[in-house]
Amino acid sequence: MNNDRILTVPNGLSVLRLLGVPVFLWLVLVPQADGWAFLVLAIAGITDWLDGALARMLNQQSRVGALLDPAADRLYIAATIIGLAIRSIIPWWIVIVLVARDVVLLGLIPLLRKHGMLVLPVTMLGKAATFCLLWGFPTLLLSTFDTWWGTLAGAAGWAFSLWGVSLYWWAGVDYIRTARALPESGPSGHMA
Repeated sequence: MNNDRILTVPNGLSVLRLLGVPVFLWLVLVPQADGWAFLVLAIAGITDWLDGALARMLNQQSRVGALLDPAADRLYIAATIIGLAIRSIIPWWIVIVLVARDVVLLGLIPLLRKHGMLVLPVTMLGKAATFCLLWGFPTLLLSTFDTWWGTLAGAAGWAFSLWGVSLYWWAGVDYIRTARALPESGPSGHMA
């Protein structure tokens, strides 16, 4: 495995996901095309899973990918919660709670650097939190449709979103515990 590779299929998918962030924001804020915005987020969610699976299957894991993938996740989560809050689909307190968790984790950077690391490896708890957030918030977009399935999407979206917020903080506490228990050196990965 060459960790320094940049031009890989998984990295290409991550870059495509990153390019979708402004497209999503435009769709949700300007024409308020919620169906199309949902489609962009659904494709981003699928490619998020696909880039990880392909990286393992094709033996194309890289340092760039280890940074691109979580960066794309964070940008989609940030864009989604800000867009939904501006549209009053979700309350601003959810934005504050999610941003506060990431601000708390930024405090780990000096400790990680002391141990020769940039970031911590992703945990299953972190992946579950990201999954819930990346599917819960987009599903709330569908709740804007005044139909029976819009109502159903609202219930499912809130269930995923609130569970995701809880798991996001739980994973954050777990990352803090892990960072505090680090030996003098360790592998690099990334936090979700």
